Amino acid sequence: MFVLIAFLALLIETGLGYPDRLFRAIGHPVTWIGRLISWMDGRFNRAASPSTRRMAGIAALLTLLAVSIAAGLVLQRLLAGWAGLLLLAVLASSLLAQRSLRIHVESVAAALETGGLDAGRIAVSHIVGRDPQSLDEAGVSRAAIESLAENFSDGVVAPAFWLALAGLPGGIAYKAINTADSMIGHRTPRHLAFGWASARLDDLVNLPASRLCALLICAAAALVPGASPAEAWRAVWRDARYHKSPNAGWPEAAMAGALGLALAGPRSYGGVLVDDVFMGEGGRREADAADIRRALRLYRIADALLIGLAGVCAASVLAL
Repeated sequence: MFVLIAFLALLIETGLGYPDRLFRAIGHPVTWIGRLISWMDGRFNRAASPSTRRMAGIAALLTLLAVSIAAGLVLQRLLAGWAGLLLLAVLASSLLAQRSLRIHVESVAAALETGGLDAGRIAVSHIVGRDPQSLDEAGVSRAAIESLAENFSDGVVAPAFWLALAGLPGGIAYKAINTADSMIGHRTPRHLAFGWASARLDDLVNLPASRLCALLICAAAALVPGASPAEAWRAVWRDARYHKSPNAGWPEAAMAGALGLALAGPRSYGGVLVDDVFMGEGGRREADAADIRRALRLYRIADALLIGLAGVCAASVLAL
């Protein structure tokens, strides 16, 4: 049943997304999770000792997981059986971001094409944390493509993977971990100790999905004119391990190699230069809106392959 829920959720979300009217009315599961994390951060992240802060962060993460898993189990039990399957899939679709990711990245390409660099900087600032004013057109384009690759992994493949493996409780728990990492898993004085457990667990739960995501992009490159599956795989094998993130390098390297680009590399966050190696070393550093659209074509094919894979797995399980 779990893999069928994941398959249906992928189909629902890619077609409908999360309606804006619903978001304005009740918010989104990520915003609800975020409020709990923010409350625990303000309530428990106060100790002077780093070791005490780390223990408080572990306790906060365990609380977050307990609430998330309990909510998933209750909903899954209330909607047990075939009658509740479709509603479960609708709820699960809110944990995926296929449609919104595509729309946000497309908006960067459209902004560059119609409004130039300033419009592109504004559009890309909605999807990346780096300093937009430090980016030229190539930097804006690379940032959008990097965000597309990384968020395909942790916004689509990873939640689908955990939905298929552990049902709605698994999907909600994954989203809680990922949200905690994005909010408190930073190497700042305030969160270095408190967010340590969230950052480490996020690395762990994203590990299988990031590898699967890279394989999907490599496979999709064989179906996109002008993309190279061989170079995609070569870049993954050569560069992914050197990325600062143990997971982000896999989809970014695959995307870079497939498109003949050099992604990642040194970037500026909050005025601080973060040194990182290039994914797709030797590829073009100059990129533009056309490259963003090429990356989007690759993403759409890779996403279709993911949906197809989930469908095959669901059919296999039902046939047993």
